[in-house]
Amino acid sequence: MGWYRQRAFKKTVTVHIAFLLPEYPHNSLRPSGGLGTSTRNLAAALALRDVQVSVIVYDQAADAHFEENGIAIHTLRSMRFPVAGWYLHRLHIAKEVRRLIVEKGIDLVEVPDWTGISAFMKLDVPVVMRFHGSDTYFCHIEGRQQKIKNRIFEFLAARNATAFIAPSTFAGAVSSKLFRLKNPVKVIPYGLDLAHFQNPDPTDYEPYNMLYLGTVIRKKGVLELPRIFRLTREQLPQSRLLIIGGDSSDQLTGAPSTLEMLFEMLEPDDRPFVTYAGIMPYAEVRNAIRRAHVCVFPTFAETFGMVTVECMAMNKAVVNSNIGWANELMVDEESGLLVNPRDASAFASAVVGLFTDANRTLRIGAAARAFVDTHFDSDEVAKANIAFYKQTLANGSNRS
Repeated sequence: MGWYRQRAFKKTVTVHIAFLLPEYPHNSLRPSGGLGTSTRNLAAALALRDVQVSVIVYDQAADAHFEENGIAIHTLRSMRFPVAGWYLHRLHIAKEVRRLIVEKGIDLVEVPDWTGISAFMKLDVPVVMRFHGSDTYFCHIEGRQQKIKNRIFEFLAARNATAFIAPSTFAGAVSSKLFRLKNPVKVIPYGLDLAHFQNPDPTDYEPYNMLYLGTVIRKKGVLELPRIFRLTREQLPQSRLLIIGGDSSDQLTGAPSTLEMLFEMLEPDDRPFVTYAGIMPYAEVRNAIRRAHVCVFPTFAETFGMVTVECMAMNKAVVNSNIGWANELMVDEESGLLVNPRDASAFASAVVGLFTDANRTLRIGAAARAFVDTHFDSDEVAKANIAFYKQTLANGSNRS
């Protein structure tokens, strides 16, 4: 019986789970995306269930420690090395994680798949890898050539993990195949604290207001938006498009700004009706969702689609991609609309249909909220995660 397994059974009420991340939503930290948000939602729900939670956030401005809502947050500053930084950086993070395991009595560490940050970590506690979306996964989905270095790091990290979680069956199956895993992948979706996603009057919205929320990047389908918006405005000239999210470079062309590419693709007479709001505070984002008539996500590559679920939780009718994972987020024509993101005509037709049928839009929005209540409530998701963590601790050190 391994050391960590013995210690696990000494715990009678709680376990101490640590999340290792490159991002986490907090005003004192660098901007965070979906990985950080989904982890914060889970961490908060676990803390409410008497689980001790630590978050270790690397690549930050300084080493620090603070607590928020019962969650211990440890930040690790970015380290720069003159040679072999790719290796020494990971060794430094591993050293700090081992120190915190001993000092704080951590029972289990959860790591992300992205970049294989845990490739060289040898820890005395179980390591759960959650498939938020590795470079290997996204290169496969998008048909891109992957850097050999990234492939090696992520493959080694997967080999070091004790157990695996994916937010969707699709992401789990693809990741399992790509990394040739022997152990099964547990499917546990991301959860939402639904008390924070309330829309008391779904009839109060800005008509013909289309919302895209997320990173402005090719794989999210943002470069399909100009054509979709053009076809929408040909039928409803009063339509508007609001884009919220951070800009990014384009991996295919090397262009420094995908946002600039998007605006260049817009027809001149469409540009005045498109607003880019950039990165907004979370409270303002929720208000923007409330004001939206329809939310659109013509994405090509996701593991789950957190922002899609957030919009659904706000009683919004969503026109979403119909690829893989998306079919697990809603029932087509009931709690949302699933459309091929490459079919701009069909996508625009779906938007126009919702813009011109208020009853149908409200009905789908209500069904969307009901679907989220049933499938993605943070408390139920927390229970599933706790059960899996305890099972992993009990099973000992089986490897993939």
